[in-house]
Amino acid sequence: MGLHTSNRLRVAAIDFLNPAPLMWDFEHPTRNSNLAERYHIHYTQPSRCADELLAERADLGLIPIASLTPSLAIVPGCTIASLDRVRSIQLIVKQKGGSAADPDRTLARVRTIAADTASRSSLAYAQILFRRFIGTDPEFLPALADPIAMLDHADAALLIGDPALLAHEALDQIEAAHGPCLWIDMAHEWRTRTNLPWVAAVWAVRPEALAASTIDSSQLIADLRQSRDNGLAHVDALVEEWTPRIAIPPATIRTYLTRNIHYTLSSDCIAAIELFRDYAAEAGILPPLPTLRFL
Repeated sequence: MGLHTSNRLRVAAIDFLNPAPLMWDFEHPTRNSNLAERYHIHYTQPSRCADELLAERADLGLIPIASLTPSLAIVPGCTIASLDRVRSIQLIVKQKGGSAADPDRTLARVRTIAADTASRSSLAYAQILFRRFIGTDPEFLPALADPIAMLDHADAALLIGDPALLAHEALDQIEAAHGPCLWIDMAHEWRTRTNLPWVAAVWAVRPEALAASTIDSSQLIADLRQSRDNGLAHVDALVEEWTPRIAIPPATIRTYLTRNIHYTLSSDCIAAIELFRDYAAEAGILPPLPTLRFL
């Protein structure tokens, strides 16, 4: 399937809170009208962005690092990552006699995990945690992102994105239904065990689509970086926009955007992507990706 006749790049984007700063220029005047001449945006689930790229229904996408393939090029500059605690990827584990003081022992008892499948990367991080670091291989059961219902039929629940943020606000209700739980922040868990950032997603492009468009690589990199920088300069406006959209306190939204999420694709983030893909390949979770391809 070819490009649109206008030669705009078709962009698969995510309507979650965490990429909001990256999307600032695409969604706000006056830059949005200028960018609309070069890009056509549509919104989808994180796990579907890569599918659309690989099926040539999109040309540029914010995709989970689990979905990178040799045919896709990472656009340097931007990422969705965390340097420690991310809040928005939570593994909630029923303790069942376990102890928060000995989390690995509690994790070793887990046999079933109800998983929100919105992000392939988060699912793979959880599988790596158990297979590589805990030495077990629990069953992952696809489920809607409702923690109380998830824990009704599984030992643990994996929540991703906005539902994970909302779960923090519902902690009392969750534990009233299922007793004390161990709350595992997956980014903190990865950081503790590897001393590297946790990376969720990057901008990736089909190089052949870029070559067929009117945009060159330097323009694309500059557009995405400028959008991120402008978004981070307008955090107060983003907090105001998102407060009616998600039932968490404005202060939590601000902290999330400024401290929990890291938006710069640093050398440490690149090393983390490489290690993640190595671990996932060794565990048979993802196909090998010998080298990362950059634009």
